[in-house]
Amino acid sequence: MEIFKRVLKAAIDGGASDVHIKINAPIIVRIDGQLIPIEAPHPTTEWMDKVVKEIVPPHLLVKFETDREIDFSYYAEGLGRFRTNLFQQKGTLCLAMRYVQTNIPSFEDLGLLPQLKDIAVSPRGIVLVAGTTGSGKSTTLAAMLQHINTETARHIITLEDPIEYVFKDEKSIIEQREIGLDSLSFAAGLKHILRQDPDVIMIGEMRDSISFSAAMSAADTGHLVLSTLHTTNASQSVTRILDFFQPDERDQVRRQLAGTLKAVICQRMVGRSEGGVVPAIEILINTPTVRKLIEENRLDKLAAAIETGVEDGMQNFNQALFQLVKDRAVSEKEALAKATNAKALEMNFQGIFLDEGKRILS
Repeated sequence: MEIFKRVLKAAIDGGASDVHIKINAPIIVRIDGQLIPIEAPHPTTEWMDKVVKEIVPPHLLVKFETDREIDFSYYAEGLGRFRTNLFQQKGTLCLAMRYVQTNIPSFEDLGLLPQLKDIAVSPRGIVLVAGTTGSGKSTTLAAMLQHINTETARHIITLEDPIEYVFKDEKSIIEQREIGLDSLSFAAGLKHILRQDPDVIMIGEMRDSISFSAAMSAADTGHLVLSTLHTTNASQSVTRILDFFQPDERDQVRRQLAGTLKAVICQRMVGRSEGGVVPAIEILINTPTVRKLIEENRLDKLAAAIETGVEDGMQNFNQALFQLVKDRAVSEKEALAKATNAKALEMNFQGIFLDEGKRILS
């Protein structure tokens, strides 16, 4: 375990976000999106077995025997907390560990937009933080929860798999429940959560129709629900939600979603000119126009509604990237690489702006 902890310390000291460990191979860390091997002995089967028995909660060791992969949170004394996945490849054990910052970062630390503060303290509705793996969804969600915690007096309950950031009660009171430890499953936790008198419910990830149906029911009864979703842009998130349901259910779900959705925040991490990364953020807010588009199943028009909804606090990825370049936070080359429509963004850099969104909506 001494070598294991030295590996984790070296990763943290080097600014790594992730650590990848597999048998008979170099230990790899991810720094600013790049995979880098570190100088350490290659893990052996015997060494890995000892590490796994030490860090995996006993009740999950039994689960691993049947499922062959588990998620859990590991806390290393003096180092911090790691969101950890244990799995197998070619019949051997592997660990993927994501370092979770001890201090919950602020909006300013993360470079988040001011309108996200207003979204975070909404009295009710569903707020989704979307993006691909590694796009900072969990960190943004933590910053939003901490903003609620410090600025409002509410009862917050989270369902997480596993717990990542640990919160302390401030103006709000907050209970964090870990799947497998504090509740058997998301479905079981969501079944009883409304009986626990919450004002705000955070669901670690929207995974299926059960979790989203529960989220809509909670929003319908006046609760604020926050969660994450794996999608590449904000408008696609609505389609992804409907895909959770059977075709004959989607019309009803779509109409219910139109009434309960508050906002979708989608992120892409972009390399800073001075090193590190900054989020480019696309925001969809459920304005009367957006609600009507969802109700009438004109989901192909949502991207245009985002583009033209700047006065309502919305923006698309091209608009976000253009502003980052204007602020000299990122280079034009990096922005074009992350753009949804690189050709349109390149025209923007040349001073050409087309009212394509208005044309589509009209």
